[in-house]
Formats: sequence, C-alpha cells, structure tokens
Amino acid sequence: MNKDAKIFAAGHNGMVGSAIVRELHRQGYTNIITRSHSELDLTRQEDTEKFFAQERPEYVFIASAKVGGIGANSQAPADFMYQNMMIEMNIIHSAFMNNCKKVEFLGSSCIYPRMCPQPIKEEYLLSGSLEKTNEAYALAKISGLKYCEYLNTQYGTDYISVMPCNLYGPNDNYHPENSHVLPALIRRFHEAKIRGADSVTCWGDGSPLREFLYVDDLAELCVFLMNNYSGSETVNAGSGREITIKGLTELVAEVVGYEGRILWDKSKPNGTPRKVMDTSKAQALGWRPKTSLREGVRLAYEDYLAKLAPAS
Repeated sequence: MNKDAKIFAAGHNGMVGSAIVRELHRQGYTNIITRSHSELDLTRQEDTEKFFAQERPEYVFIASAKVGGIGANSQAPADFMYQNMMIEMNIIHSAFMNNCKKVEFLGSSCIYPRMCPQPIKEEYLLSGSLEKTNEAYALAKISGLKYCEYLNTQYGTDYISVMPCNLYGPNDNYHPENSHVLPALIRRFHEAKIRGADSVTCWGDGSPLREFLYVDDLAELCVFLMNNYSGSETVNAGSGREITIKGLTELVAEVVGYEGRILWDKSKPNGTPRKVMDTSKAQALGWRPKTSLREGVRLAYEDYLAKLAPAS
C-alpha cells in the first residue's frame, strides 16, 4: 500500500478497527476513510453499495462485527448470524464490484472445530463440529472467509483473511453481560474492589485453556499482511501462550488490586476446553507479538479506568 492509498477501515470505533487505524497512522498512512454506524449502516446493502461507489477505496480492512461473550452468543444466535453475515457480505461484494485492490477480512478462532487438534492449524477449518455456544457467530465468519476465497478462485481477486485468538485492549466492550471474558473480568473485579465485596463469582470451573493477544499486536500483523501476504488460506493470529481461565482471573484480580475470594459457578458453561492457535505461518512471514499478557492487562485496565470506570 502506498502511504497515500485510499483505505477504508470498517468498524473503526471498535477495539480491532480503532487499533488498525492507530497502526496505519503510526506507519504514516494519510488517506484513511471511516464511517460510524450512524453515518453508514453496513447491514444495509443499498447504503453500503452507494458508499463504495462514491468513495471507491483501494484497500479495505473489515473489522466491523457484532461481537460478544458466551452469554450474548447463546442468547441471541439469530442476531449474531444475521448481522455479521450482512455486514461482511455487503462489504466484500461492494469492494469486488468497485474493483478494490485488496480486502482483508477479520474473523475469530471460533471458526475452528470445538475438539480439533492443538495447536490449531489453518488447515483444520471445517474438519469437525463447532462449539455450540458461539456456532452462529462462527458460521457467519466462516462464510465471510469462504466468500473471499471463492472470489479469489473465480475472479482472481486478492482478498485475504486473518483469524485472531481472544483479543483485548483499548476500546474493548466492558458490558456486564455481553462482553468477552477478559474485559468482563476487569470490570467485575474493579467494581468488586470499589464496593469492598468479599468475593467474586466467575462462570464455569476455571479449567479451560485460552490464549490472549493484545489488540495493537494484531493491528500490526493486519497492516503487515496487507502489504506482504496473498493467498486464500486464512492466517492465524495468536500469542502462542496459554493460560487457564482460573489463572487469568487471578492475574486480572492482581492487576486490578482486588483482594477478595474468587468463587466458581460450575452450573455455567466452560466453552471450548482448550484453544491455542498455531501461528507458524505468520511467524514465517516475519511477525511476532510484542506485548506480554500482564503488561497488556495493565494497559487495558488503564484504558478502562480512563474511559468507563464508575467513580469510586
């Protein structure tokens, strides 16, 4: 990408989209197009097509999505499937119809089978059943990356996809019911500290293994891939470092400064037992994550305090 290339960052107000915009600015890109949801509803095909016809971006990062944790995905699977399918299909098709040079589609590690071998290689896609708690979201994301692949095959486009592990960082969603595990823990422990609560109860039994990637590390990879990778097979993005949910809760509690007890509600679902990404492809291209989990949680907590924390 030339530094003055016209770049559309879809979802720039979200955690991933805002990180991509920060990284583009950091690297000196000067012609970045953004639209808020109130300015452009990407679930509306006619509006999306009109935007692309008027703006004609050369490069597109698709970070716009409806996201949430286990609870939100379980309660509203129809909403997660419909909104994500509409957003991605409208953007990808409009980019194709307006001859965009390159599109990068952002997905999620939940596209992979629930019980596939670990670490998860890109080739394991569609080799088994999905995790039921976020199946609708996963199906939508699989459809997006497959549409990119089919356009490459049929029309010779240069559309790529990136599948990150669990992400966290600035501009995360800290909703008490609909957020992912790490931001939910930050909020829960902070509020418990402010209240002086004796204990905090977390979902499941704490045994699942997860990896977490700081969102600015992902953004660096996204810009890197736009400049250095072409291919229909997706590229995994992860830290390669696993931690149990129990270990994560203890780390977050320590960073936040909560000193009460941590209890577990074993009637709640654990989700996938283990999920760690094989990132050898991204590493072979020359990428490595830079931010440790402890440092990333500290930065995320600072962001939460600055923007969303209730006054003590």
